[in-house]
Amino acid sequence: MKKKSVILLSGGLDSATVLAMALQQGYDCHCLSFDYGQRHNAELAAAARVAAALGASAHRVATIDLKAFGGSALTDDSIAVPVTGPVENEIPVTYVPARNTIMLSFALGWAEVLGANDIFIGVNAVDYSGYPDCRPEFISAFEAMANLATRTGVEGEHLHIRTPLIWLSKAQIIQEGLRLGVDYGLTVSCYQADVQGRACGVCDACRLRRAGFENAGIADPTSYIQA
Repeated sequence: MKKKSVILLSGGLDSATVLAMALQQGYDCHCLSFDYGQRHNAELAAAARVAAALGASAHRVATIDLKAFGGSALTDDSIAVPVTGPVENEIPVTYVPARNTIMLSFALGWAEVLGANDIFIGVNAVDYSGYPDCRPEFISAFEAMANLATRTGVEGEHLHIRTPLIWLSKAQIIQEGLRLGVDYGLTVSCYQADVQGRACGVCDACRLRRAGFENAGIADPTSYIQA
């Protein structure tokens, strides 16, 4: 019997690659996406496409209202998405307060119900936007907490937070995904994609994605609002 896992699937390039890697490792993959009050739902449609294309066992969308708090360009319409590139040593306004903590907590709850000891998340410490909840220290701390806070952990089963992309460059992530059959044309990474899922091409997420394809020497399949 395959080991069950929960995959945090945003619909972007990184999480699609993580799903492909988990499947290649033989996991029975249950994907979890979030409608959290983000600027657009194009990424949720992308997540559904990716889960179906790669053959995940299940895909669920949980609804949480982080827009009620705002504090981020992704959840507060009064804060503009930056389009001039990241500022060095500064956490960008696209950081959503506590987002990965909240999403991992939901994944942890589902994992306990499923009897899954592994949760996969596509955080990255190399080519990333400077978010504090993408750091290895955060992942280690959350895993330790998870094993203290759950029946699974207390009864002796160890819960793992798997981060297979943590030390890969964006180019390496893309190369690995293509090796595993990921169709990146199905994914949406843009912070402000339009209703058709077309990318703006200028936000931090678009910049990182485009540079990844360029550095990998691979044609970019992304659909942009403006060429």
